[in-house]
Amino acid sequence: MKESLLELLRRVDTPTVCNAVEVAEGKRGFDAFTRGTMLCSDPGAAMVGHARTARIRAVAPPAEAPEVIRKRRMDYYRYMAEGPRPGLAVVQDLDGAAAIGAYWGEINTNVHRAFGLSGALTNGVMRDLGDLPEGFPVVAGSVGPSHGFVHVVDFDGPVEIFGLRIAPGDLVHADRHGALTIPEAVLPDLEEAIGRLFASEKIVLEAVRGKRIGFADFEAAWAAFEKSRT
Repeated sequence: MKESLLELLRRVDTPTVCNAVEVAEGKRGFDAFTRGTMLCSDPGAAMVGHARTARIRAVAPPAEAPEVIRKRRMDYYRYMAEGPRPGLAVVQDLDGAAAIGAYWGEINTNVHRAFGLSGALTNGVMRDLGDLPEGFPVVAGSVGPSHGFVHVVDFDGPVEIFGLRIAPGDLVHADRHGALTIPEAVLPDLEEAIGRLFASEKIVLEAVRGKRIGFADFEAAWAAFEKSRT
């Protein structure tokens, strides 16, 4: 990925990327995005990176021996510390809607940020909202006070976050709106597609933002907007 595209993706929101993928593909119907409402620890932040995946549980204590759980946790941390960058921690909580264990708090966010990851995406719980490090946003399913019996079940396999299937290495973009995976095939055209998207939207926005106009003016602006998209 070109550095200019990476910097652009860090500046734009996830709806923009979602629309730009369709522009790059030349059709509507792109559907590799999350469903439902998610929460973001930093509402103004967007994050992008190749998925480093794992699955956790927290409602009940693990049935395996403590040494097995500890070794898996250390293997997990080694895995998160390695791999392509930019990277994004993508962690599925297998407790689903019953999730109570805040894996993403002050300690884990600082650890993963120190590993060079760009942020975390989870269907699970986050906490310590006043103490999370700057530059490491968390997009999560809920906020809660406890870590429960949180433990790593496995890592480096496919996960599902709010209906979005994510494989290790997938390029993910996420912010307060949710997340999507960017198809590899559109990467060569995505930067130009974002530029085209902004240019076409500007036609309508300049015609209506902060103004009082009639239908005829709107119709003319909309015709110019449609023409710019063909």
